[in-house]
Parts: sequence; C-alpha cells; structure tokens
Amino acid sequence: MRKRFGIDIDGTVTCPKSIIPFINRAFDMNIMYEEVNQYELTPFVDVSEEEFAKWFTENEPTIYKGSPPAEGAVNVLKRWKNKHDLFFISARGPHLLNVTEEWFFDHGLTFHHIELIGSHDKVEMVKKHKLDIFFEDKHDNAVMIHEECQIPVILFDTPYNQEPIPKGVIRVNNWREANIWVANWLKQNQTKWEAAITFN
Repeated sequence: MRKRFGIDIDGTVTCPKSIIPFINRAFDMNIMYEEVNQYELTPFVDVSEEEFAKWFTENEPTIYKGSPPAEGAVNVLKRWKNKHDLFFISARGPHLLNVTEEWFFDHGLTFHHIELIGSHDKVEMVKKHKLDIFFEDKHDNAVMIHEECQIPVILFDTPYNQEPIPKGVIRVNNWREANIWVANWLKQNQTKWEAAITFN
C-alpha cells in the first residue's frame, strides 16, 4: 500500500551533529554534541543573536554541502523510494534548492518532491500534500504535526529533543529503528484495509 512520507532534512536525513564542527571552527569553541540540550544554538556561542544569525545565513550553503547523511538514512530511503512517495519538507529557504538537490544527487538519493519553506511551521505542507507519516528531529514540530494532522510522527532521538512526547510521536534512535517501526505500521494498515475490503 503506497503511502506519502513527509521527511525533514536537517538533523533527520543529515546527521544531527553536522553543524557542530562548523560552529567550533568559526567561533574557536569546543562544543560537544552531547551538551546541546536545546534546538536553538545561540546560547552555546559567545556572540550576539544577530551576529550568529548573520554567520549562519552566510555559511548555510557550505554547511549543507558538508553535512554527512545520518547513519542508515541513505539505505532506508533508497529502499522506500519505489514503494512510497517521498516528500522532503525543510525549514531551509527556497534559495537553497540547488544546494539541496545537489546534496541529494551526490549521495545517490532521489525524491518525489522537495519543499523548502523558510519556516519551521510544516503543518500546512503536511495538509497540502496529504502526508500519511512524518519524520522529524525538532520536538515541537513533531508534536504539532501529530496533534494538528493526526498522523504518526517519527522523532529521531537527540540531546536537544528530550521533552515528553504524546503517544502518536514515536521516538527512535536511528533509521534502522525507524524502518522497523514503519514496516510494522504498514503491515497493520494493510491488515485493516484487507479487513475493510472483506467486510464490504
């Protein structure tokens, strides 16, 4: 049964540790990934919010080009690409589409659609594309998407998303665990569909 998968990019398809080495080099720091206990990185850097935002905007293309995939992501996404529709929804700005597409091609990944919305509010995109499930690393995004759209959301475990989650948000450690959960979810959906067909 073909489904529509909504997938965040940064910290989900890419390794969530990706940005740390860039910050450490730029600001002569030694931040450890395990210490990053919130999504907003400004408090970990000894510069103003404006200066950090300026640095990030200027370096976004370099950071995205140099970000490695999360462990197991490429294998799982390649396995899904012919069975499901993969919609990548990211808070990156639309001007970064070429950089983003090149990164996908460089890592042998294909996609049905990439939407760079320039905002963390992905609920409207989930509704617009009628997505059946979402994959995310940002805690409040995961909770909001689940509660507003009533779909399961896979939350990839990181030090910065440790707040409690509702039942419909499923915390996993890696893409292997995500793949197992999705396989079971698809099986349950198939069983329900077959039962409905038989009943009718």
